[in-house]
Amino acid sequence: MIDDLWYKNAIIYCLSVGTYMDANGDGVGDFKGLLRRLDYLHGLGITTIWLMPFQTSPGRDDGYDIADYYSVDSRYGTLGDFVEFTHGCKQRGIRIIIDLVVNHTSDQHHWFKEARRDKNSPYRGWYVWSDKKPANANKGMVFPGVQKSTWTRDKEAGAYYFHRFYDFQPDLNTSNPHVQAEILKIMGFWIQLGVSGFRMDAVPFVIATKGAKVKTPVEQYDMLRAFREFLQWREGDAIILAEANVLPETDMEYFGKDADRMHMMFNFHVNQHLFYALASGDSRPLAKSLKATRPRPASAQWGLFLRNHDELDLGRLTKAQRDTVFKAFGPDKDMQLYDRGIRRRLAPMLGGDRRRLELAYSLMCTLPGTPVIRYGDEIAMGDDLSLPERNCARTPMQWSTEPQGGFTKSDKPACPVIDKGPYGFEHVNVARQRRDPNSMLNWTERIVRMRKEVPEIGWGDFTVIATRDPAVLIMRYDWRNNSVLFVHNLDEKPRETAFATGLPGDAGAHLINLLAEDHSRADKRGQHRIVLEPYGYRWYRVGGLDYLLKRSDIDGSTAGSKHPG
Repeated sequence: MIDDLWYKNAIIYCLSVGTYMDANGDGVGDFKGLLRRLDYLHGLGITTIWLMPFQTSPGRDDGYDIADYYSVDSRYGTLGDFVEFTHGCKQRGIRIIIDLVVNHTSDQHHWFKEARRDKNSPYRGWYVWSDKKPANANKGMVFPGVQKSTWTRDKEAGAYYFHRFYDFQPDLNTSNPHVQAEILKIMGFWIQLGVSGFRMDAVPFVIATKGAKVKTPVEQYDMLRAFREFLQWREGDAIILAEANVLPETDMEYFGKDADRMHMMFNFHVNQHLFYALASGDSRPLAKSLKATRPRPASAQWGLFLRNHDELDLGRLTKAQRDTVFKAFGPDKDMQLYDRGIRRRLAPMLGGDRRRLELAYSLMCTLPGTPVIRYGDEIAMGDDLSLPERNCARTPMQWSTEPQGGFTKSDKPACPVIDKGPYGFEHVNVARQRRDPNSMLNWTERIVRMRKEVPEIGWGDFTVIATRDPAVLIMRYDWRNNSVLFVHNLDEKPRETAFATGLPGDAGAHLINLLAEDHSRADKRGQHRIVLEPYGYRWYRVGGLDYLLKRSDIDGSTAGSKHPG
């Protein structure tokens, strides 16, 4: 059955409870407000919600500084509210995955308080300490330019503690078996309350060896297998989606050659080259990145995204490529962050150009993997560059023209709603776009619905079809005796392209456009000739619309359909 592995053809929607809707009137979003918006997400076609951290936290890093893993921050509600929310999702056929942030805790967590208070505390070994400041303390910061060191002296402890992130986020000693056991308990707790898996934060740092004497950290990949085994025994179809910005040659270490580690990973390598393609109009590096990340187990999956809640990290690009993306999408210094990325939302990055927005989302939905949509991008929300660091792209959801964008009845939301300029809530909001059949929101609903009807992308193997024009990317997917084909023009000028589908005989003679009425028939040489408007795209089903009658019950019936794994 095509839904045996639900994550292979899911539509994941990332949101923060605190920025979605405030039902309590205190200016902070909460689970009651989120529950009231579930019908909106159901109508959008979302199959899975990824919740950013909502546990008790001082809130110094948007919840990623967790002070109690077994709780709900009182600003967002109670555990009872969370259970009501998961129940409401289940009623609508929506799954929940939540952030698993176990590389570090808040310095206000009782584990750290006990560890710093008493050298003989059992929690002392849960963190990473050094009597002297290590020589490499000024290296390895996650936030260069903002963060000055990875080791900070704690007066109460009389020692230095290690923190890969901010100084108020001490790293857990994840090599400690007691810490690993606690991580499993955390996973088990939330699985019992109805979640279907986890987005594991900063996975390379979680599994790396840590300590003052560690010059070159070593990844402990077996730890990933332990997490996976526990999850499969506790809840058979629960998953882990890994945040791991690593090079393609190490991808299989995270998936596991026997598919016994991470179920999914975000494809940062493709993401960065996708933005280079959008900036340069050159699809060749993108095609190369797709081939580099092709190997994976048959049950594994990539998570494809455009923007997330962090900066757009361009660290894997060459300097020339990075400069091209900066020039196109973040030319001003206040648009850039950490010497490596852009902190803007997608719509302002693309100049609010509807053609380019559609092209970007069409690419995300048709590249190999599962699409991950950021809240607000379905209505092309903007950013507030006056807010510090990444907060500029974490503003409240804009629901209507009501005060504060319909997010809250409070006059002072915890994070200000965008209320000025072309991206202000009076111009960009759900209610207004819901009434406009040609709005970005309604286009997104249609593209999500169509993406769910082409499981070949999530399950099949892909072929990049050669074309002489670097601005044109053509891809074909084959799965169970069916094929789909996608054409994208990355240039601001119209393009005419000719190509053969690469299928044997006359199997590719007829292409049915899934989004419009301009179908294509091949000429006598088996070539299709298509004219693409600037930033144009086409979604084709190869053959006819009787594809469901032709679908095989097993893989391997179409030439080239063997899975890369």
